[in-house]
Amino acid sequence: MGAEKAHKRMTAVHFLQRLVFITIGAFMMGLALEVFLVPNQVIDGGIAGISIIVSEITGLPLGLFIFILNVPFLLLGYKQIGKTFAYSTLYGIAVMSVTTSWLHHAEAFTSEKLLAVLFGGVILGAGVGLVMRFGGSLDGTEIVAILISKKSKISVGQIIMFINVFIFIVAGFVFGWDSAMYSIFTYYIAFKLIDIVVEGLNESKSVTIISNDYEEISGAIMDRLGRNTTFIYAKGGYMKEDIQMIYCVVTRLEVAKLRSIVQEIDRRAFIAIEHVSDVMGGNFDKANIH
Repeated sequence: MGAEKAHKRMTAVHFLQRLVFITIGAFMMGLALEVFLVPNQVIDGGIAGISIIVSEITGLPLGLFIFILNVPFLLLGYKQIGKTFAYSTLYGIAVMSVTTSWLHHAEAFTSEKLLAVLFGGVILGAGVGLVMRFGGSLDGTEIVAILISKKSKISVGQIIMFINVFIFIVAGFVFGWDSAMYSIFTYYIAFKLIDIVVEGLNESKSVTIISNDYEEISGAIMDRLGRNTTFIYAKGGYMKEDIQMIYCVVTRLEVAKLRSIVQEIDRRAFIAIEHVSDVMGGNFDKANIH
């Protein structure tokens, strides 16, 4: 009974944490749009970009179109993306729409387009990244891309790219080609910030090592790096010999030292290093180095 109550309490904490950070992220995107980008005729990609263009043409509030254009895609993909994600996304879009409506008549922070692009892109990317990190989204084009990708051989990333290229071309006709090019730059900055926020600054790398000196290498990694290792049994495809592989996860800053440790012991060792977007559970904490 006590354990069950503790579980419910943790669930409530996680729910509140998600709510707070999605609210902050959605507010940041609304702030970036209305105070930096839109007043300087710079747009974002996706539904937000389409909404800015339609708002400019019709003269109606941006927040209205952000909500109206996103909701149909959310309903369309409800079964594909799951209830929790759908509700989180709907809430985030609602907060962003209200924020843009509230700030619609606010004075722009700067009239210098380059500064607007830099600061607007950073704030926008950080906001979207926060929402994504805590289980939501602020753009219906991602849902459209997922649905199209399931029925075609085109990847989600390619579909989003095609949609955004079309949006930026239309923006060129509506706002001028200088604004369209600034918008592409803004989108690139935001895209990079999303990666940083979602994946974190401390990137992890998974390392697979194949060597006959696997025991010595494993011991050196644990002693000199403080990282735990795992042995994986395998069989060579050509010689059919039994192979002992070493697997471990290190931070980006530890890769060079790990490579040096392995090559000191066996210069012919096979080392494969891959990017890991997230590390959870297990024993990833760094042990004391002897």
